[in-house]
Amino acid sequence: MPDTPGEFVNWSGSLRFTPGEFLHPADEQEVVERVRRAAGSGETVRPVGSGHSSTPLFATDEVLMSLDRMSGLVSHDREALRGTLLPGTGLAEAGRLLAEVDMGMENLGDVDYQAIAGAIATGTHGTGTTLPNLGANLMGGRLVAGTGEVVPFGEDAGPDHDPDLLRAARVSLGALGVMTSLTLRLLPDHHLRRVNRCTHIDWALEHFHRLAAAHRHFDLYWYPRSDLAQVRTLNMPDDEPDDPALIPPGRHLHRDETDSNHEIIPNSRELKFDEMEYMLPLEAGLECFRVIRERIRARHRRTVAWRVLLRTVAPDDGLISTCGGRPTMTIALLQNNTLPHDEYFGDLEPVLRDFGGRPHWGKKHSLKAAELRPLYPGWDTFGGVRRRLDPEGVLLNDHLRGLLVEEDSEEWHRIGKRKQRRREEARA
Repeated sequence: MPDTPGEFVNWSGSLRFTPGEFLHPADEQEVVERVRRAAGSGETVRPVGSGHSSTPLFATDEVLMSLDRMSGLVSHDREALRGTLLPGTGLAEAGRLLAEVDMGMENLGDVDYQAIAGAIATGTHGTGTTLPNLGANLMGGRLVAGTGEVVPFGEDAGPDHDPDLLRAARVSLGALGVMTSLTLRLLPDHHLRRVNRCTHIDWALEHFHRLAAAHRHFDLYWYPRSDLAQVRTLNMPDDEPDDPALIPPGRHLHRDETDSNHEIIPNSRELKFDEMEYMLPLEAGLECFRVIRERIRARHRRTVAWRVLLRTVAPDDGLISTCGGRPTMTIALLQNNTLPHDEYFGDLEPVLRDFGGRPHWGKKHSLKAAELRPLYPGWDTFGGVRRRLDPEGVLLNDHLRGLLVEEDSEEWHRIGKRKQRRREEARA
């Protein structure tokens, strides 16, 4: 049912807009009916999960569709290690539901505020050289295309499914359709031991690759107003490295505890922030960070209130996945949401690009389609799948059109004319 339209504010407060209609469909049929109506009337429909993204992927003055009423575990197979979830299921809720059937996700991100469909659509990842982003574990599902057609994909479409559609769905930005179910590859429920230690940044950088190789999960926080770094490791309790040379020197042990993976991996973030994150080739990551570090020390140290986060991610096969096809190191710049970030992010983004970085789709960046296309070998294949499922651009708001369609192309002008006609009709 639609809500009375009001201002929508994302998690960090950096994005505000007022949709013309705000829907909360209860099932797939309601999604189908509204998308079909939008396709016929020339409206734009954007799905939204928790609103955690800080880019306007879901911003629209037309139809905003929250999937918060479509939540829960639909089915599971413990023997096959598969589970099917509804799209609005929060990551924290998914962890609890899967644990009840003795299963769990392979990995989680730094926070678990997102809904599962939004997290996968934007390329959310955790850390670990053998662990890909969350979307790599998407094995199938169902979506409502921009035509209003229900399209099963992956395992849910049977043995003759379209492999390009599955690879496109693994990071889709909500541009293929509105997800109505997601089938995930899972692991048996498991515990992890988490250890956080503070040490000097130079030691952490010197041992970075050995730490990343030795631990199931490893990440590194650098505090720009000092030279302290926090080293975080997580391992299965019976599979921890036994190398004293990899224990960070110093007496600053911040945390040492063991719990279920869905409880122990995410961090609690009571303070809100804005973020820019780039995914770099693993071999270039540390060199890039050293340049970033020196520039922060020289230009931004007095105004940066948050840490810089370094992680690793395994490659995957998503057509526009930021970790697609290459082992990855990520560099994330965070700033308190009450403080300015434009100058800070704008100054460092060219450095991240110079080292072959790809911007996180759900975080601050300035790139458009012409700059993004060379970064992704699967770009044109993704575009073909997208146009087949949404030929009229029903799912493309202005931000997505700028990301996925090159200016002055035939598609750019065709969708622009459609949007202009719709706006003129609405004014009339």
